[in-house]
Amino acid sequence: MMTIGTGSLRVDLRLIADMVVAGSRVLDVGCGEGALLDWLGTNKGVDGRGIELSMAGVSAAVSHGLSVIQGDADTDLKDYPSGAFDYVILSQTLQATYEPRTVLSHMLRIGRRAIVSFPNFGHWRVRMHLLARGRMPVTDTLAYTWYDTPNIHFCTIRDFLSLCRELGITVERSIPLGRDGKALAIPSCEGIANLFAHQALFVLSRKD
Repeated sequence: MMTIGTGSLRVDLRLIADMVVAGSRVLDVGCGEGALLDWLGTNKGVDGRGIELSMAGVSAAVSHGLSVIQGDADTDLKDYPSGAFDYVILSQTLQATYEPRTVLSHMLRIGRRAIVSFPNFGHWRVRMHLLARGRMPVTDTLAYTWYDTPNIHFCTIRDFLSLCRELGITVERSIPLGRDGKALAIPSCEGIANLFAHQALFVLSRKD
């Protein structure tokens, strides 16, 4: 993780940061202590806002001068006006929402583009763990046991792409990631990526 002010970012967050155009309006949903917002503001001059469920995260972000409020993606995105942002970011949080379908719809209502990342439950090690042991896996990207996990909607890359098609969402870019958050040198398609990617990152937009 990043310590605000160090100038460095977690690898997958740096990939997200590289996708954001300088000077954009950005809403980071589930922003934690605001590491990504801080980097984007310092290095790309974005007009950044954040929502974070944890009061500790909000306090840390605000103490560093970031515009972050306490809020819940499941209930509070509906209150934002349409087209308010250029990018709405949801990093490693989709699987922890109660209504991921509704959250995605609101993200693409209030933002021109959405950037979403999540752990891939379709990775071959996860499949083998279930097959061999018959128990829910604990991995670097799925690091909780079944009874104390904040993740309530596990999905695979194939599941996510199917939902995008159902909602009429355009996938502009997809990047399969390793467990270290680095991009994998494999095609960003459903089959191969769904088997070998530990995580996945998507840039989404509305179909006109």
